[in-house]
Amino acid sequence: MTDWQTEATRLDADDPLVKHRADFLLDDAVAYLDGNSLGALPKATPARIEEVVQSEWGADLISSWNTAGWIDLPQRIGAKIAPLVGARPHEVVVADSVSVNLFKLVSAALAMQKGRKVVLSEPGNFPTDLYMIEGLEGQGLAERRLAERGEMESALDEDVALLLLTHVHYKSGEMFDMARLTKAAHDAGALVLWDLSHSVGAVPVDLEGAGADFAVGCGYKYLNGGPGAPGFAYVAERHHARLEQPLSGWMGHAKPFEFSDDYEPAPGAGQLMCGTPPILSMSALEVGVDLMAGIGIEALVAKSRQLSEFTRAAMAETVPELPCISPDRPERRGSQLSFRHEHAYELCQALIARQVIGDFRAPDILRLGFAPAYVRFADCWRAVSELRDILDSGEWRKAEYAERAAVT
Repeated sequence: MTDWQTEATRLDADDPLVKHRADFLLDDAVAYLDGNSLGALPKATPARIEEVVQSEWGADLISSWNTAGWIDLPQRIGAKIAPLVGARPHEVVVADSVSVNLFKLVSAALAMQKGRKVVLSEPGNFPTDLYMIEGLEGQGLAERRLAERGEMESALDEDVALLLLTHVHYKSGEMFDMARLTKAAHDAGALVLWDLSHSVGAVPVDLEGAGADFAVGCGYKYLNGGPGAPGFAYVAERHHARLEQPLSGWMGHAKPFEFSDDYEPAPGAGQLMCGTPPILSMSALEVGVDLMAGIGIEALVAKSRQLSEFTRAAMAETVPELPCISPDRPERRGSQLSFRHEHAYELCQALIARQVIGDFRAPDILRLGFAPAYVRFADCWRAVSELRDILDSGEWRKAEYAERAAVT
């Protein structure tokens, strides 16, 4: 048997990113393996929020739209996210949520594809992606078509206007070949929209290199922007002139402070803005983005793959009765591992009671996420060893672990 604890200690000692754990407000007693759902709090965020509230809002009041640069936050943070997703600074803007940005970009893509209404996705995609297509279908603007992964390319016919896929599957962690599927869609005359919510900040993404048309992503997972942090949207420069999004709010106007009665869209990705930017949450997001950008995506990806490979091997040897449903090869999965068990919910709750925090996805998936900026190899081994003990002792059978909370 491998001495996994000794190996974890060795890997932590050699980890070039270990110093960055100190940038986050994390209790050393907690093994936090749920950063793929909600990122940890950067230590600099509370002070930044206090500065915005007390000084910029409290003292400087409305002048902070100019003096503190509030008005530029959507483009400024978007430009900082751009290198993490292989985009150019002017192609990314921070605005609204992933769901709202999906609605805007699916609508825009359909408007560009006259005579085509089919939006192709896969069954089991993240629900909000499917719900947004369904909502547009209810308005008569779209037609939803779902195809299994192995049949995706054959489903791309002359009726498909848009291919909408999540780059890393939220449940299994399986990662699509972005470049291959984007080319297949373009060859069929379709546009492509990628959901990067489980990708940005943890896996390599090259939107420009893949030829992607559109993308969305969230700010509260690996970017550590806080609960409900704003999302971001990407539009390739070649589509800027033709872009028409349906939520023509005043901040998406070319000259919002001329207060014209008629809408004139802002140039480029700026048109994707809608209402007034939420300054407090955007300021928190900027702290998290700055941290990730400072570390660099190459280092984050390398650590992510090390963590997941260590955990996959340790689980296979130590807890073999929980099959891993994530791909074996790290380059084919996101920064997570998913394990199947009939009582995954109870196992997850028993782990949380021991301060090992992962999460559950219905109906039977235990997920462990690896946010590379702060997760330690010791955290990963602890999750494995605690899980072994919970199974051996039968602790998971406690009645309180079967009580379902509103959020799982």
